[in-house]
Amino acid sequence: MFANIAIKERSPLNVQHYRARTEKIPHLDELSRLLASAVADDVSAHEVEQGLWKHMLSLGRQALQVFFTHCGSGDEGDTVKLDDGRTVKRLPELHTRRYLTVFGEFSLPRFVYGSREGQKIDYIPLDTRLQLPAQKFSCLLQDWNQSMATELPFGKVDKHLSRLLSFQQSVDSLEKSNRLLAGHVGDFWKQVAQPAADEEGELMVVTADGKGVVMCSGELEATAQEKAKSSGRPGNKKMALIGAAYTVDAYPRTPEQVLAALFSDLRRVDDESLPTRPKPLYKRVRGALLRNEQGKTDPQSDAIFSWLADEVKQRGLPTGKTLVLIMDGQESLWNSGVRHLPGEQFQVVEILDLIHATQYAWTATHLFYTKGSPEATRHAREQISRLLNSQVNQVIEDWREKAEQEPFSVSDHEKLEKVCGYFTNHAHRMRYKDYLEKGLPVASGVIEGACRNVVKDRMEHSGMHWTMKGANAMLELRSIQLSGLWDEFMQDWRE
Repeated sequence: MFANIAIKERSPLNVQHYRARTEKIPHLDELSRLLASAVADDVSAHEVEQGLWKHMLSLGRQALQVFFTHCGSGDEGDTVKLDDGRTVKRLPELHTRRYLTVFGEFSLPRFVYGSREGQKIDYIPLDTRLQLPAQKFSCLLQDWNQSMATELPFGKVDKHLSRLLSFQQSVDSLEKSNRLLAGHVGDFWKQVAQPAADEEGELMVVTADGKGVVMCSGELEATAQEKAKSSGRPGNKKMALIGAAYTVDAYPRTPEQVLAALFSDLRRVDDESLPTRPKPLYKRVRGALLRNEQGKTDPQSDAIFSWLADEVKQRGLPTGKTLVLIMDGQESLWNSGVRHLPGEQFQVVEILDLIHATQYAWTATHLFYTKGSPEATRHAREQISRLLNSQVNQVIEDWREKAEQEPFSVSDHEKLEKVCGYFTNHAHRMRYKDYLEKGLPVASGVIEGACRNVVKDRMEHSGMHWTMKGANAMLELRSIQLSGLWDEFMQDWRE
């Protein structure tokens, strides 16, 4: 917290003095009387439990006050020599700081060292000794606050904790703490411990997708709102980017098995031929909502894809795992992927998400056949079967030939060419038969779920609107929580 501090040797704790102080905590005796009275008066268990909890809070507050009193005010003499060679002097006035813990708020008077009053404080011995955070909130309280805030609105965090701790916290202070804590996420990702190689899967998979976040009106550009509305999209959102990295064992299948699953007729496939689907291992997610001065999304693309590249370097490359990059058809995402996962460094297998491909196939189908008709289902099944057998060009040719034989409008022709162009652009990412034989994933369900978990489940509650800074901070911390790394993150932050 403070640079260039000098940590001095400290005298051993006066155990007898400490015991004398703790023996003066009145709630120790009151607790015994409470239990004796409860037994004598036939008090119910829930009343005793509630009473014990209140007494434990009071006991904890008194015990912590004894601890602070015994630690003193941090007087290390008239002067202290810092590690950088400078000598700073003890300022004449005690400086008091507020410190809010799970047991309530304390006022801690302490000596500070610097050049003179009104100038920068260089060293606060008591803060250093107690490893106090810069904010008034204790480390434990911040842990409880923000771990809950990744799941619940800030107002509900205060509501739930105030019932337990008997004091309130403002939403503004919780939001500010959230943003400050999120500032440590980048450093944490750079040094987080990696899973053991023998606990990882055979394949390394990375994926990314966008998800809209509802913004405060002041965060939206008028031109962007008009553009969104003209395209039929809500104009009150900005697109965040979510990335995910995980390993998984290979899962070989046939095109017929996947086709049966897509059309919900697994009964037609021999059950014994269907292997158990392996689960993703050590799935880690990260979200970002960032813009540059021109309002472009380059900063968030750089943040997420450089993070994915780091994950691959640490988890995939050392063991020579096959690297799979699977996404939908958004070209800007593929460009970012290629830029951060270049071919000269990574052997990347690019795969277009099969579900998105089938959606386009259905769009083309409904240009020829009525939605819901048996003919539409039969045609879509035939074309998707071809896609699964890596026959993309045949699908495109068949649709174009069929369109010449149909009384297509100009609009229908444009829609069909959009589908054909989509398949043409991504044909090199649609070798599904090869992918299935090698056991590679062909659908991006992980990132679809991540977008829902990271963004929607926390940030789209009724009436919620976000600022850029607030949204990005929440994305950072919620990603840590959903990656199962919260305890490790908080430990790293405390240190």
